Amino acid sequence: MTAPRSAGILLHRCIDGSTEVLLVHPGGPFWRGKDAGAWQIPKGLIEPDEDAETAARREVAEELGCPIDGALMALGEVRQAGGKRVVAFAAEQDFEPAALVSNMIEISWPPRSGRTLAIPEVDQARWFNLEAAREHILASQAPFLDRLVAALPLADHLPT
Repeated sequence: MTAPRSAGILLHRCIDGSTEVLLVHPGGPFWRGKDAGAWQIPKGLIEPDEDAETAARREVAEELGCPIDGALMALGEVRQAGGKRVVAFAAEQDFEPAALVSNMIEISWPPRSGRTLAIPEVDQARWFNLEAAREHILASQAPFLDRLVAALPLADHLPT
């Protein structure tokens, strides 16, 4: 069986000469109370009839309620601990976290109980400077931060 593939977009902006990235916190009881190592790029499964870029744009719109219309920069692919492969892109775009409008999903909760619970796919979005982002992002997605930094002009990610 082929590992599932997801695609997402790492939004970034430059504030006072320092790069910030937008990460999201998954909703639901499993992630409640988890912070360091729990945040991730907005992303979701690539449908069979989609390419990765189309899926990334769709998923970000679903999870944030915000379309991404600008150019995307490829950040490559990583494999998460469970085997899922994640393809990421970067886009320079601002977003107001208070404007977050996430889609709802149903999960089995408690696990294997047969009961379902509707939860927001994302319960928070937050801008992080690069140092804080490294502390909060899922370890398997940290290479996306390194790839973004390597692709940006040096002046865009140095603290002032």
